[in-house]
Amino acid sequence: LSLALYAGSLCAASGAAFLYHDYCVIGAGPSGLQVAYFLQQAGRDYIVFERSHAPGSFFALYPRHRKLISINKQYTGKSNSEFNLRHDWNSLLSHDRRLLFRHYSRDFFPNADAMVHYLEDFASLLKLQVQYNTAIIHVTLERDEQAWNGHYFLLTDQDRQNYKCSSLLVATGTWVPNVVNFPGSEYVEGYETVSINPEDFAGQTVLILGRGNSAFETAENILGVTNFIHMVSRSRVRLSWATHYVGDLRAINNGLLDTYQLKSLDGLLEGDLEDLAIVKDKKGKLHITLRFYLENRNTSAGIDSITLPQDELDNFATRAPYDRVIRCLGWKFDFSIYNRSLRLMPGKGNNKKYPQIKPSYESRGTRGLFILGTASHSVDFRKSAGGFIHGFRYTTRAVHRLLENRHHGVPWPSTVYPITQLTNSIIKRVNEASGLYQMFSVLADIILLRENATAFEYLEEYPVGVLAELETQTGRRAPNGLFVIIMEYGRNFSGADKDVFYYNRAVGEAQHAWQSNFLHPVIYYYKHLPTEREMKLRPPDWLLPRPDAVHHIVEDFLTDWTAPNAHILPLRRFLENCLSTDLRNFFAESCFFFAFTRQKLPPFCQQGYVGMQGLLGSEGLRRHAVEAGLLEDYTPRDFSGDKTPDSREGSQDQLLRDHVIPVRPLQHLVNAKDE
Repeated sequence: LSLALYAGSLCAASGAAFLYHDYCVIGAGPSGLQVAYFLQQAGRDYIVFERSHAPGSFFALYPRHRKLISINKQYTGKSNSEFNLRHDWNSLLSHDRRLLFRHYSRDFFPNADAMVHYLEDFASLLKLQVQYNTAIIHVTLERDEQAWNGHYFLLTDQDRQNYKCSSLLVATGTWVPNVVNFPGSEYVEGYETVSINPEDFAGQTVLILGRGNSAFETAENILGVTNFIHMVSRSRVRLSWATHYVGDLRAINNGLLDTYQLKSLDGLLEGDLEDLAIVKDKKGKLHITLRFYLENRNTSAGIDSITLPQDELDNFATRAPYDRVIRCLGWKFDFSIYNRSLRLMPGKGNNKKYPQIKPSYESRGTRGLFILGTASHSVDFRKSAGGFIHGFRYTTRAVHRLLENRHHGVPWPSTVYPITQLTNSIIKRVNEASGLYQMFSVLADIILLRENATAFEYLEEYPVGVLAELETQTGRRAPNGLFVIIMEYGRNFSGADKDVFYYNRAVGEAQHAWQSNFLHPVIYYYKHLPTEREMKLRPPDWLLPRPDAVHHIVEDFLTDWTAPNAHILPLRRFLENCLSTDLRNFFAESCFFFAFTRQKLPPFCQQGYVGMQGLLGSEGLRRHAVEAGLLEDYTPRDFSGDKTPDSREGSQDQLLRDHVIPVRPLQHLVNAKDE
């Protein structure tokens, strides 16, 4: 009995050692704080673990030269807050208007210190549950059939405190520097530690390894004080204005391209970094050679005994020695803290720095483990903005909505409208929605049609990669067909080798809308929800399987898709063809005439006129319609002061209130124009 009691006390102590929460979030960077906000608004049990003493610790160090490349546009000419988020790349989503980034900096490219201050305020003003100075050093699984996902996640911090949670949300970003090991790599300085004082590079010759924004940012800082700068990478430079990917080289950092092309000593080279080798001479100069020259040679024997490329090729590009070599190769995800039981594996190819996840942002190896923020960028790497604040603030919200449906039975938010509002609803969203605009080709609005197309249900910003799972993931039904609204660039308009400034690059005619190059709305129509098999068998460069019909709204120079003839009319006719109905709006006179001449009324008449809905008549409205040629003029004429035989006392307003309809031949009603 004593042994049993002792064993029971040990089990109780062991159970008490685990602090339980439904949701555990690792990392209090932008994505961690964003998901914490949504969890708190929903009243969920959650905790955020942050290894530093404050949120956003990455921005306390990076970028090293303190200038962000995320734009902070103060003015757009519009007061619509949703539209303005299209051009605010730093704010997180919240209900608090004080937490817009424009209140923290007026610079178009803000200082990183402003981001640190902003994230601190976001966490404190919203009273988010963040546990600071807590570094999670190990994560594993505990199988339990009673758990939400068939297992619990067990977390251990640096003080050996244990935590247990049902769902794990990883928001640590990518913060481990990419390092290439080659002979002589010990002489290379890292971006994370190199001096940012330009005077330290005065009169020096510098080689930079890498060709991303961190490499060009470093070059820009020392461009005016060095002898020359060479930059080497395995791939050609990618300009963001050509690729339409904000993670590629931005104009603010590309001064070295000028000095290279205008022959001012600086230059770019392509080559595999793993094939390089660095040899240091007695004067401390660094010589670049190739790895195979060092094979079977003793590098410590001195540079005089080592063959250099210029010994065989006297015009070898990097024959001049360098004073410094700087590594600027970006970062990767930290896989080290995750036990093998989680099966959290790196991606392949260009995605190897990110963990493998599904288009729903859930780990491919473990149910209930979601990757948020920059680390989730494998879903849309080099395609959209999912690796940046202005993109992952929306994908984080999408993940929260998926969790709400899965664990709490809260369906994806939706609004039901009569079918007469279909055109207006689409036009409104494509003109103001920030999530569609920022996460083009990734998030889509879904319109679920009701039976007989009398109404529709509108779902906003759903991950298009899991369209086949829509009913399961959202709790909404799609038995009667659906529309998918998404933003796209032209298929052949983005790429490192594309000339995006060529003459006649824009399309202006609605009939050529399918050839639009710039970002524009595309509407897909499916009679049935696509299946998993159809999603898997679609061509690699297709966002979706072949639809029953597709419509491109022609690109617009102002990104304002409200032109009646170029934008709205073609869209309405497309929708009408898909639904075999008439989506026009009519005046009451036309509906009255249709009631006597058609077997089926248009939806607007059926849901409006027949339902006793519409505008209340007035003299001003009648006069406007007469002047526009939309109505006949029924005003009684004055015959020398005598009243016409069938004239009535009272104003036109009184006639309308009394429902007195002037008698006129039916054939005249045919000419009544619709809106």
